[in-house]
Amino acid sequence: MTALTRSSLEYDADNRIDLAAIMRTAYDHKALIIAITGLFAALGVFYALIATPIYQATAMIQIEPKKAAITGVPEISVRPDSVSQAVTEISLLKSRAVLGRAVEELKLYIVAKPRQFPVIGGFMARRHDPATDGALAAPLFGFTSYAWGGEKLEVFQLDVPEAYLGMELTLTAGNAGDFSLRDDEQQLILRGQVNQAVESQGFKVQIAELEARPGTEFLLVRNRPQTTALEYQDRLKVGEAGKDSGIIYMSLEDPDPQLASRVLDEISRLYVSQNIQRSSAEAAQRLEFLRSQLPQVRKELEKAEAALNSYQTSSKSVDISIETKGVLDQIVALETQISELTLKRVDYDRLYTREHPTYRTLMTQMNELQAQKAQLLKKVDALPMTQQELLRLKRDMEVTTQTYTLLMNQAQEQDILRAGTIGNVRIIDNAYSMIEKPSKPVKPLVVAIAIFVGLLASAAVILLRQAFYRGVESPDAIEKLGVPVYAGLPYSASQDQLNRSRKARDGKTRLLSLTEPTDLAVESLRSLRTSLKFAMLEARNKVLMITSPTPSVGKSFVSSNLAAVIAQTGQRVLLIDGDMRRGYLHNLFGMAPRNGLSDALASGLSLAEITNRTELKNLHFISAGFSAPNPSELLMHDNFSRLLREAEKLYDFIIIDTPPVLAVTDAVLVAQQAGTNLLVARFGLSTSSQIDASKRRLGQNGVLLKGVILNAVKRKASTSPYDSGAYGYYTYNTQQA
Repeated sequence: MTALTRSSLEYDADNRIDLAAIMRTAYDHKALIIAITGLFAALGVFYALIATPIYQATAMIQIEPKKAAITGVPEISVRPDSVSQAVTEISLLKSRAVLGRAVEELKLYIVAKPRQFPVIGGFMARRHDPATDGALAAPLFGFTSYAWGGEKLEVFQLDVPEAYLGMELTLTAGNAGDFSLRDDEQQLILRGQVNQAVESQGFKVQIAELEARPGTEFLLVRNRPQTTALEYQDRLKVGEAGKDSGIIYMSLEDPDPQLASRVLDEISRLYVSQNIQRSSAEAAQRLEFLRSQLPQVRKELEKAEAALNSYQTSSKSVDISIETKGVLDQIVALETQISELTLKRVDYDRLYTREHPTYRTLMTQMNELQAQKAQLLKKVDALPMTQQELLRLKRDMEVTTQTYTLLMNQAQEQDILRAGTIGNVRIIDNAYSMIEKPSKPVKPLVVAIAIFVGLLASAAVILLRQAFYRGVESPDAIEKLGVPVYAGLPYSASQDQLNRSRKARDGKTRLLSLTEPTDLAVESLRSLRTSLKFAMLEARNKVLMITSPTPSVGKSFVSSNLAAVIAQTGQRVLLIDGDMRRGYLHNLFGMAPRNGLSDALASGLSLAEITNRTELKNLHFISAGFSAPNPSELLMHDNFSRLLREAEKLYDFIIIDTPPVLAVTDAVLVAQQAGTNLLVARFGLSTSSQIDASKRRLGQNGVLLKGVILNAVKRKASTSPYDSGAYGYYTYNTQQA
């Protein structure tokens, strides 16, 4: 069989994404993916079990159309289509004015919580059942300073100096209601008793309730109320159910469901109260305005009545004609309407600009009434002077009377509105927390996310390994360097077992080709034997040099077992351990390294004196000998060339196992004496750069690298296109069917 290098045209770049290759790579790393994903899944389950549950309290508020103006009719305002009516109310609801009062009322600026064991302390405390475990859980692992379940602490008052605001303090429970308070440096601040106010060094503390074992510690923090209000401003979620629906949903999340409900109820109550106060204040302002106008209108009415009586007495005219009375009634009606619109304009001046459509409509109505009034006044001018004057005085009195009556009615109405103000906001649903079902964490979702993250992490690890661990895994990667691949030897588990016992010097041969002749790796060596038979026909001698780029690639395994399978064909084979630095082929044959190659080259021992017979009839072996201080100088001596010439007369094959070519120069020196040179690379370990460097190292010294043997090939889905088919072939069975 002749190994040919592939044309460079076969290696044109292909930038398309090969999904099949990706799937094969994933399959090859399935154990890694399962391990990493399983680890993340386990962490996800662990977190879902021990994570502090977060409960969500929800409430609903309705905002009704606001009644405004002196008439008490609903306000009509034109807003852009993108702006909802509830936007302003939502901003007021989340304002510091409302949240700050809630913080003050519920003393949310005081944070008091038991000190729990890291990671699992909260989980153990939640599992505590007072009915079966007692009021207080027994401490685990002897850590009595931690709270393990059932502890209670209620702080009625906590005042600290300015410098200690936001600082974590430690309260330690004592016996019979005693306690001590320490700062963050564990310096004692004060000692006290439950239900008693204690004051010291600017600190003032009063504990309302304390249930804990002596020595149990609690963490206390006194925050600024406004800082706490800002925190709740971020935590409070407020939204409108639908645009212009007037329905507002509120939600608040907290580990304590009762606290979340209390806070949300307090915020709702304060908001409704503020809305009522705001509405009541508006009614009070309108009532004040009306009452300020009543005395002035009363004086004008009395003045009009006096003027009318005086004129009737002086002119001796008692009444006006029927025609004049009709005109008077119309004028009075118009004046009444104008007065009502004037009151409306006073309120509209506060609500709208003069360019607002509602305001402009009002002014149009007033102008129309004024025009009608002017036409009636023209009719009055046609009457006799006595009737005109009498009509004017009569009109002034009746109009003033109507105005005064209107103001009186409006004042009484606003007084009633102020007294019974309920605002335009009402609570539909009080706060409620579903204790049976926390909002967070969603355990199935947490586990699913953990699995997804595990898959991503495993993919990242695989990509990093592929990027930084560039060991060759296919013949193509080697042949791209211009070197043919003579054989691919499958990985053998049996060889690993032999490697564990290779140092025993009991005279037994530990070669895979002898102990497991049906192993797939041995079958591949037989195929290599056939290839070498034709490859070495044109070689200048019978010497075959086998080297490797780096140690631990299986070079000695290939050399020894190849020698054995060649010897099994009846050819006389001499195997030489040319690694005079760290040779160990003698261990495979159970021999001692004495009288080896180094002894022959240094002392001039003959070939017969250093040659050892093995269990295999046609296989002889020369060990490396004892470690030599100058192996490269020995290989350059004529003794080495003379030894090889002598061996060629006696053997059909001479195989020399050399040190790694990139480590020392010994392999180059041996290769210069050999007719055929092969390089062993290990699957997934040897890199393309190492193989290329080995080829160039040999080439620089005039040595032609004949080919490469890819050792310890593992069947992987990503390299399945390059499989020779031997992996699926059955092995020989010693038992006949």
